[in-house]
Amino acid sequence: MRHARLRRRALAGALAALPLLPAVARAQGGNESWPSRPIVIMGGFPNGSGVDIYARRLADRLSRTLGAPVVVDNRSGAGGNIASDLVAKARPDGYLFLLGTAGTHAINASLYRSLPFDPLRDVTHIALLGDVPNVLLVNPEKRPQFRTCQDVIAAARAQPGALNYSSTGNGASTHLAGAQFSTAAGVELTHVPYRGQPGAMQALLRGDADLFFNQTGPSIGPIRQGQLRGLAVTTRTRVAALPDIPTVEEACGLRGFESTTWYGLFAPPGLPEPIQRRMNAEVVGIINAPEFQRWLIEEQGITPPTENTPEHFRAVHERDIARWREVVRRSGATLD
Repeated sequence: MRHARLRRRALAGALAALPLLPAVARAQGGNESWPSRPIVIMGGFPNGSGVDIYARRLADRLSRTLGAPVVVDNRSGAGGNIASDLVAKARPDGYLFLLGTAGTHAINASLYRSLPFDPLRDVTHIALLGDVPNVLLVNPEKRPQFRTCQDVIAAARAQPGALNYSSTGNGASTHLAGAQFSTAAGVELTHVPYRGQPGAMQALLRGDADLFFNQTGPSIGPIRQGQLRGLAVTTRTRVAALPDIPTVEEACGLRGFESTTWYGLFAPPGLPEPIQRRMNAEVVGIINAPEFQRWLIEEQGITPPTENTPEHFRAVHERDIARWREVVRRSGATLD
């Protein structure tokens, strides 16, 4: 009986692997049949978020270069963990990818007491997509007294805890940027998390939130339209898309302050290497195209990577898990 059970398990495993074998064999044999059907790029955040904006732009370009439809499917919730877990457990056949972030795959490793997937091992690294800064935002109509970063710090010191800042969720980069700022400035700010970009942005526009350390991409439009005022960017140098906004070090006097994350493209673990290399080459080619670089730098405030092999991406990822572990520890944030 025991041998019969073992044979049945082995047969079931072999049958489960059959749909993958042709794709793997074709890729390893150099056959150009991949991709032969639509590809999905999954995102873990709502429509209109920075991840969504980037994913749709990338999908449009990949559809052209790969000769197959590439669509975006957002499965938001749990700080991006829902989408990340789905991709971690998916079949590695080259038809599902994840636009992940330092938040989903480095910050969450320390923020959550337990995850249903391993952020480093349960992925195939494809390519880095760029470094993403945040910008300290205020609503000039609701908070006209905040014209500079120093005004914010002075108000926070005068009334500890009275000022609040919205974020796109507990442990998101928009939360931890605020936590880093509070620690560096020696002030107490009240954190108010929302479910994603739209809610956090609307809270600022309504006047429910005093501040928002938002990613640059979704912030540039409202800043240029005068709806919001950018007081400082969280990078060491100024952001080309927002050249008139000083850095936190310049505007707030917080020496050496930096809070940036990255976007990256992942696949399920076990993706055949030929597909991994092909997808990396396609993505790198798109990112390095002058028109796409202008869009990244001038319209999104994102710095394109200068080195972009899967091996380099993995090294950056591993390093950032350790870096954000300390930031999370200092912030005191933790989630079940």
